[in-house]
Amino acid sequence: MPLTTHPTAGPVTETYWLSQAWLGTHAEPDVLLEVAGGRIAGVRTGVTTPPPGATALRGLTLPGLANTHSHAFHRALRSTVQVGSGTFWTWRETMYRIASRLTPDTYYDLARAVYAEMALAGITAVGEFHYLHHAPGGTPYDNPNAMGEALIAAARSAGIRITLLDTAYLSAGFGPRPSAPLEPDPHQRRFSDGTAEAWAERASLLKGDDHTLIGAAVHSVRAVPADQLATVAAWAEERQAPLHVHLSEQTAENEACLAVHGRTPARLLADHGVLGPRTTGVHNTHLTPEDIALVGSHGTGTCMCPTTERDLADGIGPAAALQDAGSPLSLGSDSHAVIDLFEEARAMELNERLRTRARGHWTAAALLRAATADGHAALGRPDAGVLEPGAPADLVTVAMDSVRTAGPVPRLAAEAAVFAASAADVRHTVVAGRHLVRDGRHTLVPDVPRALAEAVAALHR
Repeated sequence: MPLTTHPTAGPVTETYWLSQAWLGTHAEPDVLLEVAGGRIAGVRTGVTTPPPGATALRGLTLPGLANTHSHAFHRALRSTVQVGSGTFWTWRETMYRIASRLTPDTYYDLARAVYAEMALAGITAVGEFHYLHHAPGGTPYDNPNAMGEALIAAARSAGIRITLLDTAYLSAGFGPRPSAPLEPDPHQRRFSDGTAEAWAERASLLKGDDHTLIGAAVHSVRAVPADQLATVAAWAEERQAPLHVHLSEQTAENEACLAVHGRTPARLLADHGVLGPRTTGVHNTHLTPEDIALVGSHGTGTCMCPTTERDLADGIGPAAALQDAGSPLSLGSDSHAVIDLFEEARAMELNERLRTRARGHWTAAALLRAATADGHAALGRPDAGVLEPGAPADLVTVAMDSVRTAGPVPRLAAEAAVFAASAADVRHTVVAGRHLVRDGRHTLVPDVPRALAEAVAALHR
């Protein structure tokens, strides 16, 4: 077909030839993609061979994946928390011990390695749900955003985009009445700014750029008193920024909220202006039918994190019902039990099959949309996640000739990617037109496994 171009595109700086490209509804063979200024400037189909000077990406090329929910430091828990038994609440004690050992320098080292692991998995943008703000004991660093800026720098060094969701975390839980929340315990003091106003003052000092967006988060209704929720919501509204919140992840939180406030967490958030189309509820696991309708009617998104939700024995969230109610779905790797958005996508479908004993709740196209366009929109980048002129030139190429993906006919490439591929099948990752992962090797972090091993070991000494 004729070259489709973006009307404001400048001079072409890179050209990629894609043996197969996912164009939102189907896998199209032989696609030429031109890049200018870090964005897709033109798309042409029917180009049967790579033209001179073009970089060939062989496999199925998708828009870059969006990891909508991450706690980078949880990567240091992998395997450690698989010993023994327990619940979310016992897991949390191990998490607190790791959190207490982090400094800006060690957090940079760990996050850089984690974000490089994400790039190897085809993730081009991450939503970092960041609440580890201060030094142990709660004393602010000389630079009050030293920890957040370490995450921003780590993402830049690893080559991926970040939406830093600076998180308000002010209390240890519900108190005996709404006006008397529990004070943060010793582990949580470094998370807290004391008040939502103080949180907003500190968060306002953070700066974004082409690779960095600054958003906000309410950790949960147990961690932000009801009378301070509106302050966080207003901060995000003023900046038209993404706002995320852990919602109904645990039945214990629901029960405590009902006991103190006489309403569910979803209703409490709605009553204080937190729900809305720029808001994403993370997990949304234990919602009532009324909650589902409430979330959907506000256009609030849902980020499912199936590998973490099953790792922590949290339960299976009502993803299909939420989407039917009007809640866009996205995906996150959360605690990084694994970092693999293909696994998250198929797990959402397979969990629903187990719950309902029926198959086929989402097509491969719908699951890819959750992993790409809807995930990027939840992170404040509604123009990303598509292979169209004007979109960011963020791409991931999945091998179609591995032991997992070989065999299906070309028109079923998307089904092979979603239901059989893994992060290990990612061959190339491109961010802003820059070839970040080439033939399975990171171009900026030459030895990602070693970087991970050293960063994690430093926190377990």
